[in-house]
Amino acid sequence: MSIDHAAAATRTRGLPASITPALLHRLAGQVTAAPGAAAVTNTAPYTGEQLAELPTSTPEDVETAFERARTVQGGWAATPIADRKRILLRFHDLVLERQDEALDLMQAENGKTRRDAFLEVTDIAITARYYARSVERLLAPKRRRGAFPLLTHTTELHHPKGVVAVISPWNYPLSMAAGDTIPALLAGNAVVQKPDTQTALTALWALDLMKEAGLPEDVWQLVVGRGRDIGDPLLAGADYLMFTGSTASGRQLARSAGERLIGASLELGGKNPMIVLPDADIDRTVTGAIAASFPSAGQLCVSVERMYVPDEIYDEFVSRFVARTKELRIGAAYDYSIDVGSLTTTSQLDTVSTHVEDAVAKGATLLAGGTPRPDLGPLFYEPTILADVTPEMTLFEHETFGPVVSIYRYTEIDDAVRMANSTAYGLNASVWSRDGAKGRAVAARIHAGTVNVNEAFAAAWGSIDAPMGGMGDSGLGRRHGADGLLKYTEAQTVAHQRFQGFSPPSAINHDQWSRMLTLALKTLRRTGVR
Repeated sequence: MSIDHAAAATRTRGLPASITPALLHRLAGQVTAAPGAAAVTNTAPYTGEQLAELPTSTPEDVETAFERARTVQGGWAATPIADRKRILLRFHDLVLERQDEALDLMQAENGKTRRDAFLEVTDIAITARYYARSVERLLAPKRRRGAFPLLTHTTELHHPKGVVAVISPWNYPLSMAAGDTIPALLAGNAVVQKPDTQTALTALWALDLMKEAGLPEDVWQLVVGRGRDIGDPLLAGADYLMFTGSTASGRQLARSAGERLIGASLELGGKNPMIVLPDADIDRTVTGAIAASFPSAGQLCVSVERMYVPDEIYDEFVSRFVARTKELRIGAAYDYSIDVGSLTTTSQLDTVSTHVEDAVAKGATLLAGGTPRPDLGPLFYEPTILADVTPEMTLFEHETFGPVVSIYRYTEIDDAVRMANSTAYGLNASVWSRDGAKGRAVAARIHAGTVNVNEAFAAAWGSIDAPMGGMGDSGLGRRHGADGLLKYTEAQTVAHQRFQGFSPPSAINHDQWSRMLTLALKTLRRTGVR
């Protein structure tokens, strides 16, 4: 059950009217933590002012969360799928009805623009609807071919893992918090989740709404704290791990999950490429390049950081791209008037500044941006375009995770594909061409879990019936599609052998039996039976 704490906002100056002390107090009360727990403070990126205080969960609190989760998980798994669906569809409706509150919270604690926050609202509505409409089909017992035609009745079943641990990041606080939890819940699991503290309010808002939709107490719980403090008990109690974050952290968690022999799905870093083919519509592609490079101030796992443009259109494309980038409106506003918002943390601003300064110092050409904007707020940074980036520069192959993109020339398409595949990452990519078949053919050659043709990332991400995830250093496992729900289950095969089994009848010896089976197998081969 949730513990009521008196931790709430100490300042609401400059925040939308929907973010009241009463709301923040209610959300803080959703954290699983003991009475009198120490408080942690998060700040508003737009202003640097304190936003809220949240109780901090201890390792003992995490253990308590898992105990409670295990107590209720069996009952939740036994709840008819129709009832689980009803709760998730009600959650879908509430998210859309209360979206202004969610948008305000996401902007306040993440610093993104309202248009970027709105994409998270639509994403969660789509995810809830898709899995609610698909869960019966995905979990239904499935007949499989048996060992002997007609004689072996084989069925595939799926059982929930038990209690799933979800560790979600700060950059997309609603999509990553609720999006990975929805299929886990529908599959019959309980969830113990650790959202990033900086954006925990949005995750807590989703939990609050899910309870209003009818989710039983303790089926989904949130703990708050640093990974180094509560990460070990979080993993120790889990039957499965879903993690979104850095490749370095993902490797460490994968090792720990391996030691416990539990499954894990990890969406990690990326250095995503975009290839512009010679026949691309330049105006459309420039618009796409803006959308690919600067959403959420570049703090998006699937955004583009490398762009490959052919010699024959390079000058025209770059000229238009730079001009459009310089026209982007940067700032803080709780409406749809802004194109690029703030970075979220001081450490991210430091990373972006360091990467750009290193590149320029080593000879990169700054075509646009490259400057912090403290006049707008403490964490703003101009959308930045670099050319002449070379391998000795940090951002050549390392993820920046900010509003920074590097442009490279190419002559042959094979060279562009080779360069696009030259990093250890493989999360997302984008290809632009007037010829859809040509674009898809190039896309199939890219080493990435998702590749979009004539779109930045939304086409593949929004195709929720298809799997999404990384190759190489970009992770393991998939979200979305059937995989996005079935990974939270244990597959079981039940095979019923009827009449004759694998041993010969008493009247037939093994030599005769082996010849009979050999003849049967050859007959099956000739008749086309699988």
